[in-house]
Amino acid sequence: MKQIPLSEKLFHGAVSVEKTEDYMKPWRIPFDKREFFYPNCISGQAELPAGVRIKIRSNTQSIKIGIVEAAELMEMDCLIDGTLVKTAYIPAGETMVSYDSLAGHMKLIEIYLSQKAAVPISGIWIDVGAEWELVDDYRLRWITYGSSITHCYYSDSPSQTWPVLAAKKMDSNLTCLGYSGNCHLEPMVARMIRDLPADFISLCVGINIVGGTTLSNRTFSPALIGFIQTIRDVHKDVPLAIISPIFHREREKIENEVGLSLEKVRTEIVQVVDMLKRHGDQNIYYIDGLDMFGEEYEKYMPDGLHPNGEGDKIIAVRFQQLIEAHVPISSKKELKF
Repeated sequence: MKQIPLSEKLFHGAVSVEKTEDYMKPWRIPFDKREFFYPNCISGQAELPAGVRIKIRSNTQSIKIGIVEAAELMEMDCLIDGTLVKTAYIPAGETMVSYDSLAGHMKLIEIYLSQKAAVPISGIWIDVGAEWELVDDYRLRWITYGSSITHCYYSDSPSQTWPVLAAKKMDSNLTCLGYSGNCHLEPMVARMIRDLPADFISLCVGINIVGGTTLSNRTFSPALIGFIQTIRDVHKDVPLAIISPIFHREREKIENEVGLSLEKVRTEIVQVVDMLKRHGDQNIYYIDGLDMFGEEYEKYMPDGLHPNGEGDKIIAVRFQQLIEAHVPISSKKELKF
């Protein structure tokens, strides 16, 4: 087999790529400013490449991805022209992932990296004599920010998280900023979103703020306003959807130690969005998380909090429907090869 030169342009959905002599590793924060994303690069979640994929166009019938030794069991998906053809299950200690018996014509090959573990890439190999080229994605650029419900540890595989499925439905170029155990309206994340290219932005906020008591009845709305206004410093007219928490029985009505419940958070988000509209923001929209994934879907949350694979498929459909019904997004852009 012949080796493809590693390049940042191979990685789609990453914010930055760490480069060493031995590997390239995608990150979901700027790697050179990683210490700013306290604590410990958003609690270690920013190096887990949720939604990140390697893309090439090639007529190769096999492709091998070299990885730095896997620390734990993880999965990686191979999609051909947008269709999942194989999920590879990679045991701890493995250093190579192979996909064989691919069609011999020129096709879009996407390798979705695990959303559960860091994936430093040490090399990519295709058949000797095969043609290949990099892919530029000109589609609508969608950034989505959220918690573990957006990060999607419990999805069936990396390409079946709800943001990836929704991006496919909406023909969008996804950057997923779901950080498990986090999403506390971190100011540095707001600054990062402000500085990334975007045609549509969605923020799903509140559930970990209630669960972690990180903001109070006094501080939640000011923090949300500041987060949004930081993004608006640059993305003044980009459609911005603010999504309240999905259903979680334990936190719906009972206030935590600092006076917040999910019901209260939803009310405050509506008030913030309405206030910003009154002050001239005509491209901000509220999406009720209960409309996206309400009590009727509780059976798809085995632990009572995180949707499973079937739950993610439901969220993807509901999200697309709600966005198309309420958020006017500019016309889709053609994916060019």
